[in-house]
Amino acid sequence: MTIVFEAGRSGQLLSKAVHRNSSFSIDGILERVFTKAFSGLVYPQIWEDPAVDLAAMAIEPHHHIVTIASGGCNALSYLTAGPARVTAVDLNHTHVALTRLKLAGLRHLPNWNNFYGFFGAANQVENLHLYDFYLQQHLDGETRTYWERRNWRGVKRLNQFKTNFYTKGLLGRFIGFGHLIAKIYGHNPAALAHCTSLQEQRDAYEREIAPLFQKRAVKWLTKQRASLFGLGIPPAQYDALAGQEKMIDVLQQRLKKLACGFPMAENYFAWQAFNRGYAPTRQGPLPPYLMEQNFDTLRSATEKLNVLQGSVTSLLQAAPRASVDRMVLLDAQDWMTDAQLNDLWKAISHAAAPKARVIFRTAGVETILPGRVEAATLGQWSYLEAQSLELGQQDRSSIYGGFHIYEFNN
Repeated sequence: MTIVFEAGRSGQLLSKAVHRNSSFSIDGILERVFTKAFSGLVYPQIWEDPAVDLAAMAIEPHHHIVTIASGGCNALSYLTAGPARVTAVDLNHTHVALTRLKLAGLRHLPNWNNFYGFFGAANQVENLHLYDFYLQQHLDGETRTYWERRNWRGVKRLNQFKTNFYTKGLLGRFIGFGHLIAKIYGHNPAALAHCTSLQEQRDAYEREIAPLFQKRAVKWLTKQRASLFGLGIPPAQYDALAGQEKMIDVLQQRLKKLACGFPMAENYFAWQAFNRGYAPTRQGPLPPYLMEQNFDTLRSATEKLNVLQGSVTSLLQAAPRASVDRMVLLDAQDWMTDAQLNDLWKAISHAAAPKARVIFRTAGVETILPGRVEAATLGQWSYLEAQSLELGQQDRSSIYGGFHIYEFNN
């Protein structure tokens, strides 16, 4: 089935999604700065826990999943559950190019070791040769152009995969800046990577990270709405994240859960935050799409994944009625106005198959839909509150306040 929907340049699509205020206002200026920053690479790795997603979706062999692509990690990981197909859509052309490159890697790299070296270690000169011999000729023109384009220094974007891709993009640089601040104050977040128990993790957190939240400069930085652009958080979501609390307190709570809530041996999100890459052993905690035991399954399922640029609302509006079983919205709704939310949920209800499920995350704890989405639309859905709360507590990334599951009543 071919779906025709709104598409365009990243900047145009992001502007429509993010801009709420006049360009002459402070909020409007911040929104436009965010749009510019968000038009390139934001997430080298997606920060929603796929184990939680898979448990919430309860995927069956006939299911069609529509998801926001982001870095592609979860869209690929969903294939391990054996759905009929997955459609991944994103406003950001960089995330589309990254997901398509990963898809090409699964199809055409010789073996899992090469695939992991390219997308897991992502820091080897050999990756450039692998691209030339195995991937380049299989990419569509836009994706190939994206990765081969040179910056002002004449260096191809592809070279990021020989110099630790996970230190790149908005999020990678944000994490690097955090490590730099810690180093300036004499602390070392990477000490978490050497911990072998939760107690050691708690001790390392109190020694290396907690004191940073008492520093005047850190307190000042967290009060600036632009300070969290590196997390992919626009001005509107900054307000939702803070709620009634001080931002520095919210960040400290979330970071403490990331550092101490789960064993390092089980939490690849913590490795990314504190060691700026996955564990050095290739058998360490990894996203499902990077695990060796899933490689053959994924390689045989690549035709089930379709990657598109555009908005999820437009895609669902154009989809046949009752054609989508599971929808994954990440945290995108935190960005939306009431009008955008209503357009989205009308499109969701149009495309939803019987007993369809929608999962999403929010910066704040509570679901944001009641009182904002029209009752006639939201009334078609049941909120699975108990399961949402239970699975939200299991989310290893720890950066979101709430995880939410809605099930279609029809």
